[in-house]
Amino acid sequence: MTSFFELLKTRRSIRKYLPKAVEPEKIAKITNAALMSPASKRSNPWEFIVIQDKEMLLELSGSRPHGSQFLEGATLGIIVIADTTKSDVWMEDASIASIIMQLQAHDLGLGSCWVQIYGRQRDETTTAESFIKGLLNIPDHFAVLSIISIGYPDEERKAYEEDKLPTQKIHFDKF
Repeated sequence: MTSFFELLKTRRSIRKYLPKAVEPEKIAKITNAALMSPASKRSNPWEFIVIQDKEMLLELSGSRPHGSQFLEGATLGIIVIADTTKSDVWMEDASIASIIMQLQAHDLGLGSCWVQIYGRQRDETTTAESFIKGLLNIPDHFAVLSIISIGYPDEERKAYEEDKLPTQKIHFDKF
């Protein structure tokens, strides 16, 4: 059994995927893990749109001019949205759910990568968020935080080396 620390140490952003579909039971584990993620006052503002359709993943790969193209090669994308009327910390809650999905995916032998959507532009006149909202008919009171691409890795990334961690960023008792 892998320790949590080993899971953190070996989880890396994966942008190249094999053309192998993620099994329904693995998708269920990933989405159930997201539903168990903490949220302020248990408001659970997050919701998730599971995308397996290759044409839709291709469309979503054009959400941004840079940093979303690899969605085209993924077999699964999970769009993380949040009801902004439920919590003033929806962004934090949705971020926690996003990383929990990535950790669960890694634990299942899958690769993943976070695609930042909120606050990003698609082009000079359209935000990435408004593009996705229009594409998927997402109501106005929801914000689109991220898309988590998931699939079987077609690349290897080295684990973090503990002796190279920036430990100078850890402060005790004062800055």
